[in-house]
Amino acid sequence: MSVSMLRSSLSFLFWLTIVLALGIGGLLAYIYSGVYDVSAIKQHTPLTYWVLSTARRQSIKAHTTGESPLDLADADVRARGLLLFDRHCRQCHGAPGVAPDAIGLGMNPSPPNFAQMGRDLPASEIYWAVSNGIKLTGMPAWEFRLNESERWAIVAFLKSSPTLAPAEYKDRRTRLLSTTLNETTPHSPDAFWKPEDATRRGQVAVQQYACPTCHVIPGIRGPDAQVGPPLEGIATRIYLAGVLLNTPANMIEWVRNPQAIKPLSAMPNLGVTERDARDIAAYLYTLR
Repeated sequence: MSVSMLRSSLSFLFWLTIVLALGIGGLLAYIYSGVYDVSAIKQHTPLTYWVLSTARRQSIKAHTTGESPLDLADADVRARGLLLFDRHCRQCHGAPGVAPDAIGLGMNPSPPNFAQMGRDLPASEIYWAVSNGIKLTGMPAWEFRLNESERWAIVAFLKSSPTLAPAEYKDRRTRLLSTTLNETTPHSPDAFWKPEDATRRGQVAVQQYACPTCHVIPGIRGPDAQVGPPLEGIATRIYLAGVLLNTPANMIEWVRNPQAIKPLSAMPNLGVTERDARDIAAYLYTLR
């Protein structure tokens, strides 16, 4: 390489570095200035909305795998899905002839209409979104709340919803609410989580049960909450909550039902299943 070419390359790298530094500095200045309005009353800019929408669609397509183990056209499956949708999803997405509740009407971006999803999205993509949730939208992940068949039942209902008249929906809902279909089945772990994934699944469960809203937890990004004690080094502590020896069995019991152990504790019963509690304990014992 000649001297002139070397000088030209170095000059290019110099100015590229300057441009990148100015760009990063400008972005940081914009963020810290508070100019950007995070109010849910204000719409996203067209560019922001396009970025979020496109990223969501492409991500779901890229991560979707597998087909339903259930017959999505089965009347009983759809009936099950109707009741589960009514209990967990209608509040944000609405239903035939039924508006979303206040929480759904106040979200930004607005949750998509149930019929639009049922008509336009493949069943596998709906299942993925129901199971995993979607960041920056308010859509929660239901994997830790509903078992696989229940999530597929919701998909079955959504795929049938575009042809369901409001009066028919209301009639079916009224009839089904008084049947045993309204009972939920115990949550069971999904097949794709292998036994050796307990620690990794436990880390996900810690987030899904909103533990970072009260505790600072190494490796978990959250609001730096100081409501409860930080969990760094919890594996090396002698006691849990000052009343239990720090053993795996006691950790599981504490996570599942803290107020039964310490009635004045502010830590609520989060409905953690035994499987999830075991995985959470496995993760917490890595924090040394």
